[in-house]
Amino acid sequence: MGPLQPSPTSAPRRPASDLIDAVLENMRTNLEPLKYSTLAPSRYVVYLHPDEFSRIERIVPLLQEQTSRALGEELEKLNHHPPYLKYWQKIAGSAPPVENAAREWQIEFLPDADGELAPGDILIHSELTLPSADDELGAGQRTRRITTVHAGQKTTRRHETFGVAADAAAQTVYARLRYEDSSGPHTFEVTRDSITIGRGGIAYRADLKIESSVDVSREHARIRRDAAGKFFLIDLSMLGTTINGQRVPRGFDDEGGTKRENGVEAPLPHGARIGLADAVFLQFETT
Repeated sequence: MGPLQPSPTSAPRRPASDLIDAVLENMRTNLEPLKYSTLAPSRYVVYLHPDEFSRIERIVPLLQEQTSRALGEELEKLNHHPPYLKYWQKIAGSAPPVENAAREWQIEFLPDADGELAPGDILIHSELTLPSADDELGAGQRTRRITTVHAGQKTTRRHETFGVAADAAAQTVYARLRYEDSSGPHTFEVTRDSITIGRGGIAYRADLKIESSVDVSREHARIRRDAAGKFFLIDLSMLGTTINGQRVPRGFDDEGGTKRENGVEAPLPHGARIGLADAVFLQFETT
């Protein structure tokens, strides 16, 4: 996907309270209903322009404390129902309570070291480990990340779900990617069922980071391995991805500023040549 568009450098300075409000909004967006509860993500990472971060750096401990307090109060509000709704719930069944997915809130405030944000912009991402098929949480499960960017008067969101491999599985090499970028030749070993390829950045997770021009998106493509051991490629870029010279259909839809993966993917055969915007090429080989 292409880089996030920053707001003009003349954007007015945001009060610190806006950061807390933005975290609360992100939390409400990333709730996961289960049978007996609804989980709220416990960890939030907030990025600011370096100048903005310098302004609030001395009060970060206080800001973390008040953000944690506000998150707790927000959970109370979500779980508080007016009398008429309580009466209806007695008939139709009560809604599952909203709970913190962990014991404590984890909030970080960091400066943007990648030059993606303008003064006044706020970028927040939260990660929530999703339940497995048998509704049990644990290591090695899928994780959903919600990234929210407030740039001027515009808010954009990106939804991403990726797999986190267990330690034992991480020792198995399923495939290799051989490529050459601006930093030289490389070999990357695929040891997980899902990897993301791109230039990376604060808003974009990249397992395989490519050193290249902006033609290669920060999050350009994802390779997925299914339960049968077959591989598939998902195009997440603006300038396109190819397999053996053939263009791959775009794997996301842009819905009013929110990018959502649409499930479109292409089979990735052994010995395939993957092209990232015709700028960098990777040779894919299964083991």
